[in-house]
Amino acid sequence: MKKNNLLIEILTEELPPASQQQLGEHFGKYIAQKLHDFNLIEAVKLESFSTPRRLAVKIDGVVTQAESSLKLIKLMPKKIGYDANGELSQPLLKKLNALGEDESSVPHLKIKFENDQEIIYLEKNFQGHQLNLVIEEIIEDSIKALPIAKTMSYQLADGWTTVNFVRPAKNILALHGDQPINFNTLGLKSKNTTLGHRFESSSEIVKIAHADQYEEQMFKEGKVIVNFNQRKNKIWESIQKNVSDLASSYHVNEDENLLNEVTALVEMPNVLIGKFDEKFLNIPHECLELTMKSNQKYFPVVDANNKITNYFVIVANLSPKNVASIIQGNEKVIRPRLSDAEFFFKKDKEESLSKLAKKLAQVTYHNKLGTQHDRALRVAKIHSYIDKTLQFNNAFDFKKLALASKADLSSLMVGEFPELQGIMGSYYAENDGEEKIFCEAIEDHYSPKFSGDKLPRNSLGLGLALADKIETLISLFSINEIPTGDKDPFALRRAAIGILRILIEKNLALNVIHTIKHFYPNNKNLDELILFIKERLINFLREKKYTPQEVDAVTSNLSNEFNTLLDKLEALQSFVKLDEAAHLAASNKRVANIIKKYQFDNDVKVNKSHLIENEEKILYELLIELDLEVKRDAENKSYIDALSKLVQLKQPIDAFFDKVMVNADDIKLKRNRHNLMLLLHQTFNRVADISKLTT
Repeated sequence: MKKNNLLIEILTEELPPASQQQLGEHFGKYIAQKLHDFNLIEAVKLESFSTPRRLAVKIDGVVTQAESSLKLIKLMPKKIGYDANGELSQPLLKKLNALGEDESSVPHLKIKFENDQEIIYLEKNFQGHQLNLVIEEIIEDSIKALPIAKTMSYQLADGWTTVNFVRPAKNILALHGDQPINFNTLGLKSKNTTLGHRFESSSEIVKIAHADQYEEQMFKEGKVIVNFNQRKNKIWESIQKNVSDLASSYHVNEDENLLNEVTALVEMPNVLIGKFDEKFLNIPHECLELTMKSNQKYFPVVDANNKITNYFVIVANLSPKNVASIIQGNEKVIRPRLSDAEFFFKKDKEESLSKLAKKLAQVTYHNKLGTQHDRALRVAKIHSYIDKTLQFNNAFDFKKLALASKADLSSLMVGEFPELQGIMGSYYAENDGEEKIFCEAIEDHYSPKFSGDKLPRNSLGLGLALADKIETLISLFSINEIPTGDKDPFALRRAAIGILRILIEKNLALNVIHTIKHFYPNNKNLDELILFIKERLINFLREKKYTPQEVDAVTSNLSNEFNTLLDKLEALQSFVKLDEAAHLAASNKRVANIIKKYQFDNDVKVNKSHLIENEEKILYELLIELDLEVKRDAENKSYIDALSKLVQLKQPIDAFFDKVMVNADDIKLKRNRHNLMLLLHQTFNRVADISKLTT
């Protein structure tokens, strides 16, 4: 059975840049796994390739045919398979016929003793799969399994056949070593040829001699770097060299997303330097960067102080002898965009933020929630409450700030570049002569915008960011705009995670649940909102170094501020190392099971005169003293001390459960012992519900 490396390539129209690399990796992994399932490879070893026009994979050690194998097939109990005379029964014959066998297979029948009875098995030889017979099925299944958000439908040359794929397929390349493999898929017959670069390829058609020569031939003859990461590294190295040639102090800041996108747009990159008029440097650098990165896919060049220069990096897909025309063409394209940005910036500054804010009354936020002006007023009230609760004592007009924070939504610049909302408001506030803390709060109130994004810089910005996100959650949940599945059009998950990050990472003692309840306009979906936040909180903590049990222990009761949770989790991790921890957790779970079945009166105090057993008296006296100490430690955030003191309960609890009947016949004793259990449960859970630590 011949073993060789297998090469598969699908040539297409230009693939979507955002998913190109993922499609290439998924395509290769799926094919390799299917080959492994068919025993055509011993181990999955592959190299995936992707360019704007192709998805490809080279898989090592693929055999032409898998080895045959003997397998035991379970048939039926012996008492059913044979009659009284020891002959094959009709049910057994039918079963054999269904497997393509008959009476001649009797020598291959095996009897095994299982579960107190004899079972008949058939020992059958299975011929190994042949590569050329299963490859079409494998490729078609891999195509169907690709994570394509939206497929294209297109017709083949016959004018009748419709094919669905991410982009129209133009060619299929398939080689096993140096031998072509024949199959049909996507309306195409596989070949041992492909196409190189649209304009740079040295020949119109590239004939691949061997699967192992694919990369080399595509580079030399096709003028294509098929390996995504090699192309990416070449781009970045070329950027650094070309920029340093401009000036040793010049550099390009790393932008992984832009670098990946540009890599997905070219097959043979050519890095060039362009330039724009220095007068445009008066535009806010965020506008310049956005124009260059988002619209043109350029890399801005900055100086040693990280200040933007009037140079930019172009990654072209062409390498002509005279590159001047490419550079000039890109410089010509960017000029009108920068001119527009310059015009918008000058025009917007002619109006104050307060004038821009007045226009918010004509900007609809949601047809059930009013205008952006209405929303800003709600944010102002929540911000005032937060500022007072956290004792920030900011002497600012919160209504003015809330309106100013949304005022740039009425600006020309944000109308053209929505990504700049908040940022432009900060510039316009500075232009109006507002204080720095006021300007920074406007820019920061959208933060954090994504995972790992920076948090607001000052207390005014922190309060405004919290208020803005809390208002978003309250308003949209109250009108039933709740995220479902992957759909979250109002980015409510991001808002909730932003609140959690601010409270926890900035150590702010705001009880967000109480805050939400205080401002919630009705009871509709309030419980759902609290659960929504709790789920985000649990996921947020589990993504750190804490176990699900530890996270459940600190989130079972969300009556306290979230900023204490990390300290509590650290204390729990110390507590679980104690010898008594597991036993105490189990005891707390037992106590919780007792009290959840009991209906307590309004008065749940323990009546000392109803304590008759010595063990319950000892436990009570210890709890009265210990609960005060644990409570004091918890309030002082000495969580390790509070949890460590619980060790004193182990022996008295064991003695209590050994000697005392909780559900006594005497109703007074029974009620009193339940109240004692409630006190014990309260002491246990001052820091966290340690019953959740049990597995």
